[in-house]
Amino acid sequence: MVVGIGVGSGLNVSYYPSEVEKVLAVEPSAVSMRLAQPRIARSSATVELAGVDGQRLDLPSEECDAALSTWTLCTIPDLQAALAEIRRVLKPDGVFHFVEHGHAPDANVVRWQERLEPLNRRVAGGCHMTRRISDEIERAGFVFQSLDTYYAKGVPKPWAYTFEGRAGKA
Repeated sequence: MVVGIGVGSGLNVSYYPSEVEKVLAVEPSAVSMRLAQPRIARSSATVELAGVDGQRLDLPSEECDAALSTWTLCTIPDLQAALAEIRRVLKPDGVFHFVEHGHAPDANVVRWQERLEPLNRRVAGGCHMTRRISDEIERAGFVFQSLDTYYAKGVPKPWAYTFEGRAGKA
């Protein structure tokens, strides 16, 4: 069983491996869930809405084999609460898969991120461009199994610095 934090319009649904039978979708936007329905209908996995707030998951502890978050951690108001909940619902050998954007390593890009973030938060659903995603994941008690960082191609640099990886419980 997989918990999907911020399922959005369901773009990830077609990428679920065949062994994934059930996805518990956490999504605050009813519009996004409505947009996701055609993709969900084509999925071999059962996808059920399991909540609207990643900061508080109404799921039993240690029940999920995996968690998935893609471009979601930037918008959750209390990121540490959400990461603690993800950690709580994962089985001891569960894996947290993520692709997120955040604080860049280059000073010039960071200056632009800091300038643009107040406006970006207002127009992009609360998106924080300057979160140090890998630091936050480690602080929540995860250990990286893999971590790649890079600037996504075709995206302006203030929004492009990407953290992609897998982490398990420490």
